[in-house]
This record gives sequence, C-alpha cells and structure tokens, in this order.
Amino acid sequence: MSEIKYTVTETGPKIEAFLHRILPLAGFQLTFDITDGASAHHTFETPDLVVRFQGPDVDILVANKAEVMLALEHLTMEMLGVPSDEHSRLCFDANDHRLLRVEELRLSAVTIADKVRKSKVAFQFNPMNSRERRIIHLALRDFTDLRSESIGQGQYRHVVVLPSDAPSLPEPPAPPTVPFRRPGPGGPPRFPGGGPGGGFRDRRGGPGGGGTGGGGGDRGPRRGGPRRERP
Repeated sequence: MSEIKYTVTETGPKIEAFLHRILPLAGFQLTFDITDGASAHHTFETPDLVVRFQGPDVDILVANKAEVMLALEHLTMEMLGVPSDEHSRLCFDANDHRLLRVEELRLSAVTIADKVRKSKVAFQFNPMNSRERRIIHLALRDFTDLRSESIGQGQYRHVVVLPSDAPSLPEPPAPPTVPFRRPGPGGPPRFPGGGPGGGFRDRRGGPGGGGTGGGGGDRGPRRGGPRRERP
C-alpha cells in the first residue's frame, strides 16, 4: 500500500460533508480532524487518512470495543465506495483508542507466540475483523519457527498461530443459521423450537397463548354451535 489513494485534499471534503450530515442526525456532540495518516501506527497500520474525533460524546464512540466508531467508519467507507481490500486505508480514532488497540494486539501476539513455541500446540484467537487480524499477522511475520493463518467465515473468521512445520487446522464448519418465521395474523414472531409447531409459548405455559392442559387464553366457540341462554 505504498501509493496514496485517498488524500486530504480530494477525499477529505467528502468525509467532512458526510460526517457533518450524519453526526447531528445521530445526536452526537462531536468534532473531528481529517489528517494524513501515512505513519499513524508505525509498521502495523499505515492508512492514507485518519479521522480523529473529540467532544463530549467521544466516550460513546470508544465504548464496547469502539463498536459505534467502527460502525461509523464502515458507513463512511460505504459512502466513499472503498472496496473491502482497501478498508485499512481509512482509520477513525478517538482518545488514541486505535493506537492502544494495536499495541494490545501486538503484545497478545508475542505472548501467544511464546506459548505456542513452548507447547507446540496451535492457538486460536477469538474472531476479529480483517484489520485486527492483519495486525496479528504483521506482529508474527518475523517469527520463523511459527506461522499464522486466518480461518473461519464472516464474523467468525479468526487467526490461528501454530508451529511452522505443523499442518493447517481444518476449516471450521459454517455456523448454523436460525430461520425467522414471519408472524401470523395478529401474532408475534414465531421461532422454531418455541412450542408445538414452532409457536411461541407464553408464561402460562400453553402454546400460542393458551394455558396448561389446553385451557386459558381466548377460546373459540364450542362444538355444536353457540351456547344457549337459559330462559
């Protein structure tokens, strides 16, 4: 990624216009600076651009592993039409969260490398996004007796560290998907396994809102027609 593709001059105004539009809609009180990021995180990340946020709501961006900031970053890249293999060219950061995360991943990689070297047993990291997996790979690139690989699919893709002469681990099976059933007339969503026929079960125990033993709930008319009133 030696050639700069996204510049402050050309791409910066597009990002600025998008953020000035979406941040107020989300109710965020934030300001930001768009700068050249060629040397933002040393040898681990060399983005073309870095967007750094400040303001009263900056803690919201970095809470829960910065999921809000990452989502905002992803939306911005979708707006720009950045292909998936170039996502590392744009970096959102706040309170140096990205820098601290890079260092955390680097230290984790070195610690795991020592563990695998001693045990000769492969180690599997938790699932990570492509940018964090890349940091792990870069942190281990000079370990000649070890190697790192990415396995799994989608959000379950993760890094495996193993001895250089060990066989690759088999690709894990795709996680099962739970089909969603649209609700029937006047009823809530129906999920499989929630009662006979896949219906939901309410707190009274009967499927679809009935009580235990078939009682409770709204009953239909009795067989033989409607009940006659006594004179």
